[in-house]
Amino acid sequence: MGTLSNAQTEVQQERIWSRDFVIICLANFFVFLGFQMTLPTIPLFVQELGGSNQLIGFVVGIFTFSALLFRPYAGHALESKGRGFVYLLGLSIFVLSIGGFAFVASIAFLFILRIIQGIGWGFSTTAGGTIATDIIPASRRGEGLGYFGLSGNIALALGPSLGLTLAGIISFKQLFLICAALGLVSFILASRIKYKKGHEPEVKVTHVKFDIFEKTALQPSMLVFFITVTFGGIATFLPLYAIEKGITGIHYYFLIYALFLMLSRTFAGKIYDKKGHLYVFPPGAALIFIAMLLLAWLPNTPILLVAAALYGLGFGIVQPALQAWSVEKAPKNRKGMANATFFSFFDLGIGIGAMLFGQLAVFGYHSIYITSAGSILLAIVFYFALVWRAKRTE
Repeated sequence: MGTLSNAQTEVQQERIWSRDFVIICLANFFVFLGFQMTLPTIPLFVQELGGSNQLIGFVVGIFTFSALLFRPYAGHALESKGRGFVYLLGLSIFVLSIGGFAFVASIAFLFILRIIQGIGWGFSTTAGGTIATDIIPASRRGEGLGYFGLSGNIALALGPSLGLTLAGIISFKQLFLICAALGLVSFILASRIKYKKGHEPEVKVTHVKFDIFEKTALQPSMLVFFITVTFGGIATFLPLYAIEKGITGIHYYFLIYALFLMLSRTFAGKIYDKKGHLYVFPPGAALIFIAMLLLAWLPNTPILLVAAALYGLGFGIVQPALQAWSVEKAPKNRKGMANATFFSFFDLGIGIGAMLFGQLAVFGYHSIYITSAGSILLAIVFYFALVWRAKRTE
């Protein structure tokens, strides 16, 4: 009887789909839906305000750099102020800033609001990932983070297409108010979570003045940087590239991408938990590399959609594995900072990609995706250098 009871307790402890996990996934879905609806429409909005490709790159990029700068503060606050405080504060700032887009009449004002939005995004996404990490059993972290990421991927399946469709029907003001309302739904859901307290340091440590990253998370975070550079080019310039080439189906690109992203979530995390990153990162990165080459070529809509499928599958395989790798070796009291480090490099890649590609656009949009393929090649080389180094030190 005692053995059966222990077995039941163990199964209960290993369960992923608890009440709080369902709520954090729903909250993540709604805030990501509001965000993803603005992703392809912000460049169009900047164009309407009279902005150039270079300005589009800066408006997109400043958001991610703002998020990047504030993630370390979020990482510390998650332990000192608590998970709930940081998450709800971030969601509040996000809702107010995105709602403010509805009243923008100049690029300068939009630029300021994008900085504020980045602060909210940095706090809320760092907190959301850490809360999910707290809730998921450690033995199933790769699988659980894959499911958590799936909530954002479903939003990605709907958001860009919905945003582009609505932008053709209603005003940008109405669109941004709808996005803010979705963020408000996320805030209400987040207020219902039973948050865990931050962890005290296991060993007494002296505070470092410039403690802005978790060193155990650096290697996978640097890899995600090279990967997300490509995302800056896709999210910012692919709609404009398709228009220039006279290719239809850009709405379907984001849908196909997200569907294959979701498909990868059903198996990639499990492979990582059982086999490790060696069985996950190389094939995932290779798929992204091929997708970038196809986008650089881009002769027609079928190739656009094949690229979407390969990119979604590759990114969905790589991202949760790298996030799980980032937090698995961090001390309990540094899980928040590990997530902050991971998402800082995630943002840095998108921000540098958007700004760099805004300058490269003068050489033709195809040059963006050739450069992106080069970034993936660097990631693959760097990964195998890390593996080789690790084997030498064993």
